[in-house]
Amino acid sequence: MVNSSHEAMHRIFQEYPGLFTGVSKALGLPFIQPTSVTVLPTDLTEIQPVERRVDTLLRFDGEEPVLLAVEAQSAKDPNKPASWAYYLSFLHTKYKTPPLLLVVCQDRATAEWAAQPVPIGPRWWAALTLHPLVAGPHNMPVINDPDEARADLALATLSAITHAKEPAVDGILKALSTALQDVPEAVADPIIEFTAQGLGVNRRAGELWRNLVAVDLSFYKSYLSEEIRDEGRAQAKAEGILHLLDRRGVEVSDADRERVTSCDDLDVLDLWFDRAITATSAEQVLSETADRPTGE
Repeated sequence: MVNSSHEAMHRIFQEYPGLFTGVSKALGLPFIQPTSVTVLPTDLTEIQPVERRVDTLLRFDGEEPVLLAVEAQSAKDPNKPASWAYYLSFLHTKYKTPPLLLVVCQDRATAEWAAQPVPIGPRWWAALTLHPLVAGPHNMPVINDPDEARADLALATLSAITHAKEPAVDGILKALSTALQDVPEAVADPIIEFTAQGLGVNRRAGELWRNLVAVDLSFYKSYLSEEIRDEGRAQAKAEGILHLLDRRGVEVSDADRERVTSCDDLDVLDLWFDRAITATSAEQVLSETADRPTGE
């Protein structure tokens, strides 16, 4: 299970290595379709006690073998170019295969920074030049057509992730949720999870995606789908408790309202609802010492 947008931005390439074919096409690269793809170990640490670890590393075998290092970058970091140059040099030395670096970003400023060539060497002669590929909101396609999303679900997911902060993400997410209605659950589940993690739970786009999953994809039993349905039931139960108390004229403070609406334990909410039927104060409903059902 991925646990952050950073993880989703690069690990989606591990799950769907063929995604780079769509990305390279979007970037206008003459990438030749490989005959096979291997997910390689990401630890680039030497014997020396200096750890270097690339986010995701793939090897494309075929007519033109290529190594692809994928890095997720959420903000400008002046130390990163040196690390990236090290990765490419190490990979070239270890695997004797041409390496590429793809940096995935979610905002234009970071993407434009990451895309700048970085000369390494004296001012008058660049012994090496770091020249990353960058995928971000400035160059990834806005896939807002369900048929187009269905044709490449991984690329549509990356489209949503890279445009997470852009207004266009609404249409992308709707197209993706529509496209997923026609695919097997085993195919839809990882797409649902990668999208959720890539968007982030605290962003507006993340909330929109959770709502779309709850409505358009409610028939799936994925972890996220079940979590969303539990959240929906908890929210409805909390609103019912407050509505019942309001109708009965029981005063509820702002702090108590917050306690009720923030509770996601359905058993506790059921208990509070039962108490709200006869309670004369919010304290009686929320008290920790009040009578609880048998077995609690």
